[in-house]
Amino acid sequence: MPVHRSGSGTTRRSRFAALGTLLAALSLLLTLPGAATAADSPTATTTTPARGSATMGMGVIAHDGQGGLPRDTRAVQTEGVDVSSHQGNVDWATLWNSGVRWAYTKATEGTYYTNPYFAQQYNGSYNVGMIRGAYHFATPDTTSGATQANYFVDHGGGWSQDGRTLPGVLDIEWNPYGDQCYGKTAAAMVSWIRDFVNTYKSRTGRDAVIYTATSWWQACTGNNASFAATDPLWVARYNTTVGELPAGWSYYTIWQYTSSGPYVGDHNHFNGALDRVQALANG
Repeated sequence: MPVHRSGSGTTRRSRFAALGTLLAALSLLLTLPGAATAADSPTATTTTPARGSATMGMGVIAHDGQGGLPRDTRAVQTEGVDVSSHQGNVDWATLWNSGVRWAYTKATEGTYYTNPYFAQQYNGSYNVGMIRGAYHFATPDTTSGATQANYFVDHGGGWSQDGRTLPGVLDIEWNPYGDQCYGKTAAAMVSWIRDFVNTYKSRTGRDAVIYTATSWWQACTGNNASFAATDPLWVARYNTTVGELPAGWSYYTIWQYTSSGPYVGDHNHFNGALDRVQALANG
């Protein structure tokens, strides 16, 4: 009957109007301050990594980009790798057979983490014939430089004059857990680094190697030049040339040139023949 058709049309129009009102309200809600977004989701890819998971060079590509592999030159370089718990148990024989002659293993981070694979990696590289050493991932926002240097030495970062143990490395780079400079001014960062390297030397008798990237060093230390006289430079740059070095250093001792190398990813050139690696080990 006509009245029934009219009622049905009215009902449908009412439903559509209600749906439109609901959608408009939802749209307004999503635009309000504090409204949920994809970045707020627990499954978002921008979540902060877990403490302890930082690795040498993990911020290089994001901040400095990535180019080609180094060009062949007449300069003699000795191939090495750096590893952490991400590599698990490393096949050191395969690396040795590929030409790798030295290795650094992550020992510690802050004062809250030790690498569970440290023994296999540190001793395994040594047992296959490599010259080995340990590195510490610094977190200057958690404890003092001296405290972290002591923690490092007490958990695998020491040095022995056996001719095959390299001095420890301070890995100081972008903060994966927050502000890139760990909330410190340039002066405060320089003081923190000085605290670490001075303590490390007092404990081991060796000057620590400093691992960093030029752009981070410029931004977070004010391009301080005072460490070059004592601490060997390990610079990170994934490109065909090493590029500009941090202030004070006229040459690099080690260059981390890729995180995509064969077998373990992080590959490095030592600036010199094997006897120069041995000289650094001997002190």
